[in-house]
Amino acid sequence: MITLLIAGAFSLVFTLFTTPLWIRLFKRLGWGQFIRDDGPQSHHTKRGTPTMGGIVFITGSVLGYLVGHLVTETPLTMVATLVLGMMVGLGLVGFVDDFLKTRKQRSLGLGGWSKIAGQAIIATVFALLALGFPDENGLTPASTFISGVRDIGWLDLFAFGPVIGVILFLVWVNIITVSASNGVNVADGLDGLASGAAIFSVSAYIFIAFWQFNQSCFNVNIDPDVYYKCYEVRDPIDLAVVSAAIAGSLVGFLWWNTSPAQLFMGDTGSLALGGSLAALAILTRTELLLVLIGGLFLITTGSVIVQRTWFKITKWRYGQGRRVFLMSPLHHHFELKGWAEITVVVRFWIIGALFVAAAVGVFYLEWISR
Repeated sequence: MITLLIAGAFSLVFTLFTTPLWIRLFKRLGWGQFIRDDGPQSHHTKRGTPTMGGIVFITGSVLGYLVGHLVTETPLTMVATLVLGMMVGLGLVGFVDDFLKTRKQRSLGLGGWSKIAGQAIIATVFALLALGFPDENGLTPASTFISGVRDIGWLDLFAFGPVIGVILFLVWVNIITVSASNGVNVADGLDGLASGAAIFSVSAYIFIAFWQFNQSCFNVNIDPDVYYKCYEVRDPIDLAVVSAAIAGSLVGFLWWNTSPAQLFMGDTGSLALGGSLAALAILTRTELLLVLIGGLFLITTGSVIVQRTWFKITKWRYGQGRRVFLMSPLHHHFELKGWAEITVVVRFWIIGALFVAAAVGVFYLEWISR
C-alpha cells in the first residue's frame, strides 16, 4: 500500500512541477501542433501549441513506479514491466507520427496502415512475453482464456491446440490493443478531454487490482469462507501500483493540458494511454470489461465509424454523401452546435466517469453474487 501511494504521489508531483520545463524544451525544438483546416474555427488559435506531451506523463509514470519500489525496497514485477513496456512502445509509435506532422507541417503523419503495423508489432511482442515467465505458482502474466470480469472458463483459446491457440491469442491481444489505443487517440481532440477521461479509466484498475490482491487465490490472509471467489491474477498489487503511477502522472499533466491547454499529449500520449489500458485489461483478466471502462472512448470512435459508413452508403445510393453528425468525432459535433469547448469536455468527463462507475459496479457485483 505504501508503494502504491509513493508511486502515485511522485508521478503527480513530477508532471505537475516539471511540465513547464518540458513546454519550454518543446517550443525550442519547434514541436508545435498543426491544426486541420476543416475543423472548428476556434481551434486555429491553438496552432503552434507544443505537442508530444505524452513524453511527460510516460516519463512520470515510469519514474513514479521505480521510485515507489526503490523507497520501499520491493522487487519489480513482470506484470508492471509489461504494462509500462506497452505504454512506452506505443508511445514511440505515436512519437514517430507526431514528429512527422511537426516536420511536414501537416495534420497527417504516419499513414493509417503504417500506424496499425507499429501498434501490431508492439502488441505481438507484449502478447508473446505475457504468455511466458511463470511465477512460483505457475501463473503467467496473461491467461489463455478470454476474460470478462475474470477468466471465462469455457473460452480457452488453447482448446483449439497450442499452435492455433497462440495465433488466436495474438489476434485477440492485437484487437484489444489497436482498438484501445485508437479509441483514446480519436477522443484526444479537445483540451483535457482524453487525459481527464483516462484518469477515471486508469483509476478503475487501482480498485480492481487492489481488490484482486485482497481476494487472491495465493493470498494467505484470504477468508476461507470466500476462497471459492478468489482471483488467479499474477501480482495484482503491482498492477495497482503501476495504475496509481499512471493516474498520478495524468493528474499532474492535466493541470497544464486543461483549457486553455499549454501542452498537448499528441499521438505520443494518446496511443500510450490506450496501450496501458489494454495491457491492464489483459493482465487483470478483465478484457471485456474494458468496453465499459473505456466507454467514452468507444462512443467517440463509434461516432467516426457511423459517420464514415453512412457517408459511403448514401454516396453509393444517392450519388452524394450525407452525414449523421455535423463533424466527427462526436465532441466536434457539439462544438459546431455552439457548445463551449469546456462544456463539451466536462460533460464528456461526466459520461466517462459514469461508464467507469458502472464497470467497477459490475466487477464488484459479480463478486458478491457468486
